Amino acid sequence: MTTAVLYGSVRKERKGIRAAKYICDQLREKKHTVHLIDPLEYSLPLLDKMYKEYEKGSAPETMERIANLLRESDGYIIVTGEYNHSIPPALKNLLDHFQKEYFFKPSGIVSYSAGSFGGVRAAIQLRAILAELGTPSIPSTLPIPKVQDAFDEKGGLLKTEIIPKSTDKFLKEYEWYLSAFKTQREKGVPY
Repeated sequence: MTTAVLYGSVRKERKGIRAAKYICDQLREKKHTVHLIDPLEYSLPLLDKMYKEYEKGSAPETMERIANLLRESDGYIIVTGEYNHSIPPALKNLLDHFQKEYFFKPSGIVSYSAGSFGGVRAAIQLRAILAELGTPSIPSTLPIPKVQDAFDEKGGLLKTEIIPKSTDKFLKEYEWYLSAFKTQREKGVPY
């Protein structure tokens, strides 16, 4: 299976990238091919023109690279912080540049915050966005409270009380949906 992990913060001292690295490592341990799409590495302008609105072969290089990674993927893990009870603007911009690349593939939500709620309010907002994009999110989410204390710089766990158990449950469910959606896509799609 191939999973694109979409991360959404561009802040200078961002801590959530640690959660993104952690989930990438966990997916690799489960033998996934992983594409980390980080808006600091794949910079897109504020949305003016969606990928689908470009003539074939004329989209900007970065947009084309992201589209290829999304097409290669069987599903998506979205790693989001919580900004004013919603998702970061860079994540929304990244998501909105694409559309049919997401169709009929499941997504999972990893949310985080510096506080004790783990970004769950952003996850609620993100569910509606992902459904509209054609990549419905699985029922479980993986909220990570106090992200700054949970991981080291490389995404290694510092606190092991609940995160490994929650991650295992989350990824088992995500893989079930990946397999189910892939089986159905092989039979064809409704449109």
